[in-house]
Amino acid sequence: MVEFTLLSLLFMVPVVYFIVTVGQIQGGSFAVVGAADQAAKVYVLQKDPSQGRVAAEQAALLTLADYGHAAERATVAVACDRPDCLSAGAAVTVTVRLRVPLPMVPFGETLNMDAANLHASATQIVGRFR
Repeated sequence: MVEFTLLSLLFMVPVVYFIVTVGQIQGGSFAVVGAADQAAKVYVLQKDPSQGRVAAEQAALLTLADYGHAAERATVAVACDRPDCLSAGAAVTVTVRLRVPLPMVPFGETLNMDAANLHASATQIVGRFR
């Protein structure tokens, strides 16, 4: 009975930690996909590119916050296929990058211990009639 209890604790703790870590990574991947998609949709609805960049970044960070990820762990980049990003037919691509931390690690922020570095991109076409 004692051996069973000790061995089950020895094996179950790493398995549970692995499951929690995979859950964090999966949640982060859902977050970056949603953030990139929402940011691209918001960008193409703005009047000028500077407003678009600000609105896209705010939309991405709000989406990441909805999934429980901090804004300082994410970056948002916007790229266009032509110089005038908001001209009719232009393709706007938003890329969101997120560093997912290891769960339940003390001093994980100071040691930069990340479980994964995730990124996702979404592309929207600027409509002809706005």
